[in-house]
This record gives sequence, structure tokens and C-alpha cells, in this order.
Amino acid sequence: MTGWIAMAVLMVLFWSGVVIVIVVLLRRPHPGQGTPDMRPSHYEAERILHERFARGEIDESEYLARHAALRRPE
Repeated sequence: MTGWIAMAVLMVLFWSGVVIVIVVLLRRPHPGQGTPDMRPSHYEAERILHERFARGEIDESEYLARHAALRRPE
């Protein structure tokens, strides 16, 4: 009787491991697929700047000055 219980527990552990491996492999980034975090930070800054200008938080002169500052080589 103990053998059947041990075999059932081991089967559950085995299939749980298989499911975990499959989930990990599916959630892993694949080659050629970049995540937004891998882009240079100035892209994010430009996106925020565009949004602020679109909402009217900054005027055109401030927008152009900040955009030029972001495009300047470091």
C-alpha cells in the first residue's frame, strides 16, 4: 500500500515539474524579441516628452528645447 502512495506522489511531482518547465520556456524572451526595457532610455524620455506636449503641459518652445537636449550626443 505504501508503494502505491509513493508512486502517486512521485507521479504528481513529475508532472508538476514538466508543467513548470513548459511554463518557464514559454515565458522566456525568445531571440530577436526585444523587450521595451532593452531600448535606450532616451526613447522612453522622448515618449514622455511627446505625451506632455500633447496634453498641453509644456509649450512648443520648451518641447523643442527639451527634444534637442535629448538628441544631443552624450
